[in-house]
Amino acid sequence: MRIICWIFFCAIFLSTPIANAALEIEISGGGAQQIPIAVVPFGGAANIKDNIGEIIAADLHRSGLFRILETRGMANLPTSPSQIKYAEWVALQAQAVTVGNVESVAGGRFKVSFHLMDALKQTQLAGMDYQIAPSQMRATAHKIADIIYQKLTGQAGIFASRIAYITKTGKRYALQVADADGFNPQTVVSSNEPLISPSWSPDGTKLAYVSFEKKKPIVFVQSLTSGNRVILANYKGNNSAPAWSPDGSKLAIVLTYGANSQIYTIDSNGGGLKQITKSNAIDTEPAFSPDGNWIYFSSDRGGKPQIYKVPADGGSPSRVTFEGGYNVSPRFSPDGKSLAYIRNDGGKFRVALQDLASGQVQLLSEGSQDESPSFAPNGRVILYATKVRGRGALAAVSSDGKVRQRLNDSSGGDVREPAWGPLAN
Repeated sequence: MRIICWIFFCAIFLSTPIANAALEIEISGGGAQQIPIAVVPFGGAANIKDNIGEIIAADLHRSGLFRILETRGMANLPTSPSQIKYAEWVALQAQAVTVGNVESVAGGRFKVSFHLMDALKQTQLAGMDYQIAPSQMRATAHKIADIIYQKLTGQAGIFASRIAYITKTGKRYALQVADADGFNPQTVVSSNEPLISPSWSPDGTKLAYVSFEKKKPIVFVQSLTSGNRVILANYKGNNSAPAWSPDGSKLAIVLTYGANSQIYTIDSNGGGLKQITKSNAIDTEPAFSPDGNWIYFSSDRGGKPQIYKVPADGGSPSRVTFEGGYNVSPRFSPDGKSLAYIRNDGGKFRVALQDLASGQVQLLSEGSQDESPSFAPNGRVILYATKVRGRGALAAVSSDGKVRQRLNDSSGGDVREPAWGPLAN
């Protein structure tokens, strides 16, 4: 029961809500140096359901790194670079201007064109044409926002990525996948029994998760392309906490196969089971380091839960966290330089971020029951579960702690156990 309880367990002011999504996002805070940008409404897009310019602007605003300039009331709304009167946009303090156009082409498809222009130098920073189906309009807007983000910040964008999470409505559980902005939620699997611990494969085509549908925790792997699912681990006792290796060839899992919960690895096809930790303690919540050489995990082998690491092929574990009496749920930043986890801070469970080189720790979240941290694929944002007025909700905080978001389930259910998927190909 102790391990099961641990698995289940293991302030924001309204700014701009993003409506009509299963998850509605509220944003507060912002970067100290926001980039002022004008996202001019795309020509030909007025009667299209997914307004591409609005989606791009919402993506950039949500990052906290951009100040979206108001374009309503402007006499000149260009749709191509040749139509831009740069003096008007510079007068609004725009450093960059995005213009674009949507037009119908053969076969019921659309041609989407966009240009990102440097308002001061009057030069093009990026430009692209897309031939898309109507259903691809929102995904194309996210791709354009990613290009803008990368060109203006030098870092990869995350708007075209996806998130997975568990919802509980009444007695019904569902594993869902949605766009990073909460739109297009799709149910991967649903059950009257608990679902927990979703984990993305490195290529984003599969999800491992734990289901209690057979009255005990069993690890499944489900293909998001074919819909097929297989049982990965159904050993005697509990099977839980799957975590993929960086190359996708194996997973770390937790089994009570022998006695207490211990860390094992298993090939992605279900073979090659190998025990990694051997102790009289609870070893759980494994996470591979980005180089694949280490497995970090939570353990109470020192009396209270702390984070340890062990060579991925097995060996002697060593302790990683020393500040605070309770640290669990380790998750790596994509560059391997930082570790996010949950710390008990005076009775409040909060997201902490530790620099692995210096050991310096920063508390990022402000809730009292925060859990399940998960990094965005560019490492700039951490998604986590929290409680809002007694209900499970998702929240996010930038890795510097300056930008905060809350994602509310518009259906009124509990939302928990988030996992941010990899960058889209």
